Amino acid sequence: MQEIVALQRWLYGGMASGLGEVAHGSPWAIAVAMGAAILFGAVHALMPGHGKTVLFSYHLGQPGSLLASIANGAILALTHVGLAILLVLAGFAVISKAFAVGGRTPQFEIASGVLIVLIGAFLLWRSAARTEHVHAGDGRTLAFVTGLIPCPLTTFVLSYALARGLLAAGLAVTAAMAAGMIVTIASVAVIATLFRARLLSVLARTEGIRAGLGRMLEIGGAMLVVLLGLWTLLRTQAIP
Repeated sequence: MQEIVALQRWLYGGMASGLGEVAHGSPWAIAVAMGAAILFGAVHALMPGHGKTVLFSYHLGQPGSLLASIANGAILALTHVGLAILLVLAGFAVISKAFAVGGRTPQFEIASGVLIVLIGAFLLWRSAARTEHVHAGDGRTLAFVTGLIPCPLTTFVLSYALARGLLAAGLAVTAAMAAGMIVTIASVAVIATLFRARLLSVLARTEGIRAGLGRMLEIGGAMLVVLLGLWTLLRTQAIP
């Protein structure tokens, strides 16, 4: 973990340096900054948080395609970064003292936690009721509400760019960060989908065990989503 933190710090420095060079008119600076931002986003998403566990739990428990896994990872990352961009552009820095604590946004964290619990409870009810039809929209909705916690680093980067009059460059760099995050977060969802498919295919000849295991994965995954939503709420209340 320390190595990841050190790499993240180094990439962040390269990204900030690139933005600084843009202000001085360097023609290659934006390309350097965006390249560092893509790598930074991918590495940053490896750190705890970012909804990876929620998405992994969902795709482990629910049947789905690889394309759906990638799409849900993209929705989560884009919501996470996009909401931070909207807050900064709406003048969030001016009202941050009244709205957030230490760079956090408790209101969004609470809303996200409540919605995650509700979706997890719905998935649990559907699995326990043996409802066979799975809606792809469930995963998209879960990815969206999980991403409703704005990315603090995105607010820092964009605020840094705005302070230097580099709105276009700041948006380009944050978009590159989002692309890097998508790679990491979507990979987690894909791994869960592949693991589920592989596990069930191994048991394909034993239909009874396969059906029972599939049902256990659905119920267990839904319960884990509920617990993760509750953990989000408890964490929000625990941090002053």
